[in-house]
Amino acid sequence: MTLTPTPRIAVVVVAGGSGTRLGLDVPKAFVGLDEHTILRHALRCVFAAPAAQVVVVAPAGREGEALTDAREAAGDRSELVSVVTGGTTRQASVAAGLHALWPSVEVVLIHDAARALTPPEVFARVIDAVDRTGWGVVPALPVVDTIKRVDGDRIVEAVDRAQLAAAQTPQGFRRDVLETAYAVASQEYTDDAALVAAAGHRVAIVDGDAHGFKITTPADLDRARAIAAPVAPVETGLGPRPSGPRVGVGTDVHAFGGEGALWLAGLEWPGEPALSGHSDGDAVAHAIVDALLSAAGLGDIGTHFGTSRPEFAGAHADAFLARTRALLGEAGWSIANVAVQIQSNRPKLAPRRAEAEAALSAALGGAPVSLSATTTDGLGFTGAGEGVQAFAVALIQPA
Repeated sequence: MTLTPTPRIAVVVVAGGSGTRLGLDVPKAFVGLDEHTILRHALRCVFAAPAAQVVVVAPAGREGEALTDAREAAGDRSELVSVVTGGTTRQASVAAGLHALWPSVEVVLIHDAARALTPPEVFARVIDAVDRTGWGVVPALPVVDTIKRVDGDRIVEAVDRAQLAAAQTPQGFRRDVLETAYAVASQEYTDDAALVAAAGHRVAIVDGDAHGFKITTPADLDRARAIAAPVAPVETGLGPRPSGPRVGVGTDVHAFGGEGALWLAGLEWPGEPALSGHSDGDAVAHAIVDALLSAAGLGDIGTHFGTSRPEFAGAHADAFLARTRALLGEAGWSIANVAVQIQSNRPKLAPRRAEAEAALSAALGGAPVSLSATTTDGLGFTGAGEGVQAFAVALIQPA
């Protein structure tokens, strides 16, 4: 394939998000969706769009990983790729990307890596609109929720959603317009379209796409994983599914000594020592997973969530339980209820028992979850305060 040595289009992919709201300790773009990272998925879409120079803006210390992802996503167009180090703000990061553009570039698209599943057609629509109008262009979706203007906890008035649109990326601009707007910007803006508009330039919208959502929360991450790696059909070890319910038992153990905060029973426990594990070490959630998989004859937690699955590194209970529920649903089962006993000296469960039960139940699609706890009277490793053990019993029934 013959490459264009001087492309007129460039895509700056901003990959500097912290991942804090995902509850993870790695930058968002480097979290796994399947066997690949969010960044790799975003770049696959970029390279499926019209040919362009691609500049990835990575967090300091992650430039090498970003370059590996970019080159593998680019294939035989790897010479179009470069990686630069981002700044302390999104605006500073975009500015760093603009400094790396080749002289031939006339149209620049700014794309958030966190919108990893944006289809290539959206890139094409934005480029076409910039070429036709010379304006800034933003892909957007109509707002479908009822919007209220509030003052504290009081609703002030309804907002006419016909005048609203939810902005996405990539946002496209003529290079001269974007660089000039950045040169005169005197404050931080929420996106590049706002910065360009503040400099006095016109901005239009084109149709966005539902798959262009931004991965911000754990629920967003679960949604993206379900799209990027849908649950494959599974075979049970039970033969023909019986007409009656089935019971499964699961157990899990994790020692204290992990990094960060303690996550247990689907909740964060500030001030408590963290558990050690490939994910967040939540022994309660893991015991539930084993109990459900056992009941359905689908193996165990190592079969589906082992260390060979990097996308579950650091994952919390909602990711494990939602995935397990999907596996059972594919095999024709629904969850009736789950009961768990926790053996540990800490944390004290009673003050947050109802909150934990609600969080676990929500992750299982509303199936009831009940929790109990014991200190084992100081006996064994749990009594000595060295770790947490959990035992779960799950009842499932044909869907």
